[in-house]
Amino acid sequence: MHCLALRPEPGLAATLEKARAMGLAITGHALSEIRAVAWDCPDPAGFNALLIGSANAFEHGGPHLAALKGKPVYAVGEATAAAARAAGFTVAMTGSGGLQGVLDAVPAPCHLLRIAGEEHVPLTAPAGVSFAEVIAYRSVALPLDPVAGLLGAGGVLVLLHSAATARHFAAECERLGLDRSAISLAALGPRIADAAAAGWGAVHTAPRPDEAALLEMAFDLCNNQGSTPA
Repeated sequence: MHCLALRPEPGLAATLEKARAMGLAITGHALSEIRAVAWDCPDPAGFNALLIGSANAFEHGGPHLAALKGKPVYAVGEATAAAARAAGFTVAMTGSGGLQGVLDAVPAPCHLLRIAGEEHVPLTAPAGVSFAEVIAYRSVALPLDPVAGLLGAGGVLVLLHSAATARHFAAECERLGLDRSAISLAALGPRIADAAAAGWGAVHTAPRPDEAALLEMAFDLCNNQGSTPA
């Protein structure tokens, strides 16, 4: 089985490198690109720390980030933490199971600034913790046409890293008249799998919402060790 990764750059290149190092046969195609959105920075004095769910916040956050350099970062995962450090920030916590889990572990009292994308997961703050949100980037959809031939040949496992990509991928398959039943999906989480809707040959969900788990699952599937849809 051949894998197809559809995430935007620079994440796509990193995914391809990791997958190929594992021995996966994989093709990459950016089905979207991240673009900066103009945003107003609240007074940094009003916040104790930053809550960040994607490295895109640092890659596309723009000049306002300079005013926030003194704020520690609560990061969703290691890739986001690495981007924070590269941008000159100090990381207070690195999560491994989604941004809600990170937020739940923030010590109270604390008021956070969440720098997010236009499409983002809703969060609920625990007692003694609060946060404000700003939107600093958005995902812009791109056509699937360059890999339509690969998908039309069948036997492809598509890696889905976001709900927005999953929905757009499904719409593009419909537009191009591709047979969903000949395509299998490997999603980073249940919400992402749900966003792709039904009709696929198989839908698998990573046991944890991190890319290492997604690629390990893809490796098992491509080597016929985990063929039961999740």
